[in-house]
Amino acid sequence: MAIVAAAAVTGLFSTPVKAAEDARPFLLIIGASRGLGLAMAAEFLKKGWNVVGTVRREHTALHELAAQHPERVEIAHVDVTIPEQIAALRQHLSGRSFAMLFHNAGTADANQDQTIAQVSTEEFQRVMVTNALGPLRVIESLEDLVPPDGLIGVMSSGQGSISANENGGHEVYRGSKAALNMYMRSYAARHAGDPRPMVLMAPGWVRTDLGGPKAPLAIEDSIPKVVNVLLAQRGKPGLRFLDREGRTVAW
Repeated sequence: MAIVAAAAVTGLFSTPVKAAEDARPFLLIIGASRGLGLAMAAEFLKKGWNVVGTVRREHTALHELAAQHPERVEIAHVDVTIPEQIAALRQHLSGRSFAMLFHNAGTADANQDQTIAQVSTEEFQRVMVTNALGPLRVIESLEDLVPPDGLIGVMSSGQGSISANENGGHEVYRGSKAALNMYMRSYAARHAGDPRPMVLMAPGWVRTDLGGPKAPLAIEDSIPKVVNVLLAQRGKPGLRFLDREGRTVAW
C-alpha cells in the first residue's frame, strides 16, 4: 500500500495539462488505456477537447496518444477497486473542473459461460467490485469536479437491461451491469434536481479485448456515435440509459 499512500507525490500522475487560451473543455475518462476508453479519448481530441485519462499500468496505448498530443493529454493512475487510489486521484485533481466525467473502466469474468451458481466467490466479487461498486465510488468522489453544466457518464451495456434478457448467458457480467444501472438510478434519485445530465451508455458489442473477436462491431462503428450521443445530451438534466444511436434502452 506504500505506493498508494505516496500516489499524490510520486510519478503516478503526469504533468497537468494547462487550460488553453481558447478554453478547450476537459474530459476526465476513467479507464482509457485501451479499447473503448482509448478510442473515446482519441475521438474527443478530434472534437477539440483536452483529455485526462486514467490507466492502471505504465506503457499503455494512452501513453502513445499522449506523446502525440503532449499539450492536450494528461495521464493519471488509478485502480477503481482500491479506495485509497481513488482518494489519491481526487487529491491530485483538487481544484480542477471537467465538462465531462466518464467512467469506462470495467471487466468480465474469465469464463462467461459459467452460470451464477458455478462462478467462484472470488471471481464474482472481482467483477462486481470493478463494474458496479468501483464506478459509484469514483463518481461520488469526483462529482464536485463536474460543474452544473457538465455531464456524468458511465459505460454500461445492453446486457445490463433486465427486460431485454430473454436468452440468458453471460450471467455474472449481465448482473454486474444491471447492478451498475440500479446504483446509478439510486444516485440520480439522491440528486434529484441536479442540472447535470447523467448517461448510462450501451455502446453495442464491440471487438475489443473485452468484447472478443466475434463481436459484430468495430470500434470505429461504435465510439464516434457514442461520443456524439454524449455531446448531444449536454444541457439535458436527468439520468438516461442510451445506446450508441441515442435510443433509450429498456431498464
